[in-house]
Amino acid sequence: MFVVAFALALFLIAAPLLVAEYLIGRSSRRPPPAAAGIVAVRFGRSMRWNAIGQLGTWTALIIMSYYTIIAGWVLAYVWYCASGQLTALTRAAVAPFFRQFLAQPWAIGFWHLVYLSLLAVISACGLTRGVELTTRVRAPMLLALLLLLIAYALSVGEVGRGLSFVFALHLSSLSGQTLLAATGQAFFATGVGMGMMLAYGAYMPDRVSVLRSALLVCGAILLVSLLASILIFPLVFAYGLSPAQGPELVFNVLPIAFAEMPAGRLIGSLFFLLLLVSALTPSLAGLEPLVAWLQQSRGLSRAGASALACVLLWLMGLASLFSFNIWAQWHPLAFIAAFHAANLFDVLDFISSNLLLTMGAALTCLFVGWRLPAAFLDAELVGETARTRKVVLWLLRYVSSLGIAAVLLTALL
Repeated sequence: MFVVAFALALFLIAAPLLVAEYLIGRSSRRPPPAAAGIVAVRFGRSMRWNAIGQLGTWTALIIMSYYTIIAGWVLAYVWYCASGQLTALTRAAVAPFFRQFLAQPWAIGFWHLVYLSLLAVISACGLTRGVELTTRVRAPMLLALLLLLIAYALSVGEVGRGLSFVFALHLSSLSGQTLLAATGQAFFATGVGMGMMLAYGAYMPDRVSVLRSALLVCGAILLVSLLASILIFPLVFAYGLSPAQGPELVFNVLPIAFAEMPAGRLIGSLFFLLLLVSALTPSLAGLEPLVAWLQQSRGLSRAGASALACVLLWLMGLASLFSFNIWAQWHPLAFIAAFHAANLFDVLDFISSNLLLTMGAALTCLFVGWRLPAAFLDAELVGETARTRKVVLWLLRYVSSLGIAAVLLTALL
């Protein structure tokens, strides 16, 4: 049921918001913290609407502080797989190997620093060039490798249980928490509410169809999510693991498959390398609002702003890094029943993904859907039909707004 909720959240809530953020960025041609205010003043509204980009920039910083930690894990596993350490493990040794890795703050910190250094170098090349460098070859290669691994998973995994877990429609499992998680994941996957799409919009040529771009992004995310689910869950049940481990499944399930499949060392190394490259694109986008602001407000060069932003991310990331070892037994919100076992990493993830992202999305809906005149969408979506423009506006005003309100109520109650 989560897949259905995720698909609906992608196309009915996140896609219209993507369009709105692209348009604000393209219309203003300013960094995210200043983008909405420029558009607002143009239509007689307050410069205070800059809160959209300012909140998004801080939200992106918080999310990137722990997202880049996980990307560092992927980078480490590129090395562990290529060196043969992973493929030499037995099934029973894979999960302890990962736990031992997390228990070493210096190991995580080293790989986090290496990843951020790589990110700073690519960001210094510029957003457009940096994204081109990371996506030119990655997308087709990752798709081909995913299909190869899916074929292996379907041949050795528990296909019936795995696919039933992913695709079975159990209405009883459709709860407020499921909708909250699906919408939060849709926002996180698309970058809505983080200011990054305001940044992308600022670089987007006028001739590019914003609506088509948003639908392509959502379609690609859904396709990759479905393929990853078909790959992972048959293996999860075949190996007797819990499907509720979240992102750790990649590090606990796939190494077993790579250890047992033909040419697993090569295929595993290539998979984690492509996964690393895939992580670079959202990392670059999440870093961009801060880089652009540092360039404009502090007069730094592109390279200087990228380096400073990554240093800040490394310092902020220490909180998440220590959550897996030194501070593992610290539960900052233990006085709240729902968070009695949550470490600092879990708390940051919940606040940023479910609250801050949703608040930023709500501001965007209110601004573009209700405070700006319909003429804004008519002028910016000039290549679309009048009916299409009305549908986008209707989705922003009612479907996205009501969906966001329901998510916020679920998160706060």
